[in-house]
Amino acid sequence: MTDELRKSVLEKLERQEYNCPKEITLAMINGKWKINLLYHLSHDGDYYFHEFQELLPQASHKELNLKLQELIADGLVTRTPESTRPVKVNYSITPLGQTLIPIIDQMYTWGSKRLKDLQLDATAFALGKTHGHPSEND
Repeated sequence: MTDELRKSVLEKLERQEYNCPKEITLAMINGKWKINLLYHLSHDGDYYFHEFQELLPQASHKELNLKLQELIADGLVTRTPESTRPVKVNYSITPLGQTLIPIIDQMYTWGSKRLKDLQLDATAFALGKTHGHPSEND
């Protein structure tokens, strides 16, 4: 479903028929794992593919690869192979991808507040190198 939404919005963009700028934003970040990938690339720094697999063990290799390819195609993430043997691939967020981080951070803040309101432990949802929002680690 989410891949269909992304494809639909991209086709509308090509035909200059999109309904709302919010659609474009949602299409770029919609999809399982994308927000997590962008969030952690921004707050933790670059990642190798195997680190993403450790970060999101419930995501299949195929799913992560597809979402990273989409983020790269949309200009939000770069993929840089290193000249090592075996070849390691480094992923980093682009300046365009970085512009989405204030939105994603606000989503994190809202979600954390909602979890607190529901009396759920937000630490159960911690992922990544920083384990939570950077402002919580100061």
